[in-house]
Amino acid sequence: MSVKVAFFDAKPYDESSFNKANMKYGFEIKYFKEHLNINNVPLTKGMDVVCVFVNAVADAPVIDEMTANGVKLIALRCAGYNNVDLKAAHDKLKVVRVPAYSPYAVAEHTLALMLTLNRKTHKAYNRTREGNFALSGLMGFDMNGKTAGIIGTGKIAKILIKILRSMGLEVLAYDVYPDHDFAIREGIKYVSLDELYAGSDIISLHCPLTKETEYLINAVSIEKMKKGVMIINTGRGKLIDTQALIHGLKNKKIGSAGLDVYEEESEYFFEDRSNKVMDDDVLARLLSFNNVVVTSHQAFFTQEALENIAETTLKNIQDFVEGRELVNEVTK
Repeated sequence: MSVKVAFFDAKPYDESSFNKANMKYGFEIKYFKEHLNINNVPLTKGMDVVCVFVNAVADAPVIDEMTANGVKLIALRCAGYNNVDLKAAHDKLKVVRVPAYSPYAVAEHTLALMLTLNRKTHKAYNRTREGNFALSGLMGFDMNGKTAGIIGTGKIAKILIKILRSMGLEVLAYDVYPDHDFAIREGIKYVSLDELYAGSDIISLHCPLTKETEYLINAVSIEKMKKGVMIINTGRGKLIDTQALIHGLKNKKIGSAGLDVYEEESEYFFEDRSNKVMDDDVLARLLSFNNVVVTSHQAFFTQEALENIAETTLKNIQDFVEGRELVNEVTK
């Protein structure tokens, strides 16, 4: 019997990568352009699996209706799972994810944001296209000798740390579960959050979004930072209190910010809204700063990552169908 998969938030690049990977699995995939939510959950009727991305709404009402429709598995094609009500899913359906699709892609994009903000290449690009070759306002700083504070030291962060160390930066790190062997090998130092805030010229976020880390960067923590600090977030949007970030940018406490994620990104990111008036005043304010670079959750977006996402997601589904151990199951 063919396994039926309802694939939500489908983009052309998703269909291309999944169709290619699915040649060896043979699942019956039905693609839908919309994000999964309570309004379109009836589309899951008769489906065995629902495949979703970061902006899906898989809360208790959606999960209950999916279960009634015969869905047995939620296959997240991303690492994060904070958009799934795991308590509601317990004993009703399984949840699997893609824990690491390309840590190099995210680490490299993080570095790109740092370099762009420091050397102001985004401003220089716009200037020279208009015939303005003046250097005024484009001065950066040598990253060599500066200190980067890395919050969370998983796979992505460790790759980034190696890159930054090769560029001559000192690294302060914070993690609930510090890897002291890694710290010794790479010559970095684990410190408290307060020490990291006070000692870092650049702070980059790589921790998961939990109740403990929500709004980790807030008015209080920003006040503890160096004046002119650069903040980079390629993790989850709600790690930063955006209003506090804007206040810090306005009073010059924060020198620059690079954001690949935003706490209310679901209405904008991954979509073309260029022909509509932006009704998110907070996002509009962020975009008005010339020392802020916002990218649309694209840090993962490389050819290799898409191939890995498709292969791991379909392998997760195959393991479920064949009753094998779900190595990428999310249980809590």
